Amino acid sequence: MAGGEPWERIAAALERLAPPPPPPTDWLAAPAYVWEGDRGRAVPVLDAQPLTTLHGIDAQKAAMAGNCARLASGAAAHDALLWGARGMGKSALVRACVAEVQRETHGLALVQLAPGTLPSFPALIAELASVERAFLLFIDDLGFGADGRAEMLALRSLLDGGIAPRPGHVRIVVTANRRSITEREDTSAALHERDERDDALALADRFGLTLGFHPADKDTYLAIVASYLAPLGLPYDREEAMAFAIQRGNRSGRTALQFSTEIAGRAGMRL
Repeated sequence: MAGGEPWERIAAALERLAPPPPPPTDWLAAPAYVWEGDRGRAVPVLDAQPLTTLHGIDAQKAAMAGNCARLASGAAAHDALLWGARGMGKSALVRACVAEVQRETHGLALVQLAPGTLPSFPALIAELASVERAFLLFIDDLGFGADGRAEMLALRSLLDGGIAPRPGHVRIVVTANRRSITEREDTSAALHERDERDDALALADRFGLTLGFHPADKDTYLAIVASYLAPLGLPYDREEAMAFAIQRGNRSGRTALQFSTEIAGRAGMRL
């Protein structure tokens, strides 16, 4: 039949109508990326506070900054687990450490995994394996609900390595609260609940660097508030700052930032 069979003409027409495939990710172009399951989306500017503005976590800052610097330099570096109290700067510390290294060298990029993309880890690793740059894969606020066992096992497999080893220039950092991944207290829970806890502990044990974050005491909390407001020349009432924390149920870096934002806003200023 002239012009080809009907199905061939239909296929050709559909091919012309189909959008072109997205261009491959340039893993050297940006300071950070978001992995969306099939490709990396470049983040032109990494949103990060200076390390000097993170208070009450000096030991954690030193350990994480050192690990990032080693990774960027090509030396051996750990996978890291940052666990503990909410609002104490776990995620902020990851971003701040990467940004600090990037001020010295562009040899380290942060790649945050979008929710639900753990099963596509092998594809991401395959893309990064041949790139001459260090990468820190970032899983923020990890928690495993009733349907999360598959993701837990996928991450354990990645940390353990498989037939195709993970290259040394690709490390993983995870933030989590205590109960979702590191709770060690034994209870009289049902057998399947103990099994789930054992799975979480087995995962936690696979991180070479484990950093705990604990609620701030009163002096640390007020010092964090001062670190935000003093550069602006803004006074504040210590009792009001404490009442603000009590109302929110915790003393943390996040609460200190929220209180400082309130004080700055009243003065018509920005932090």
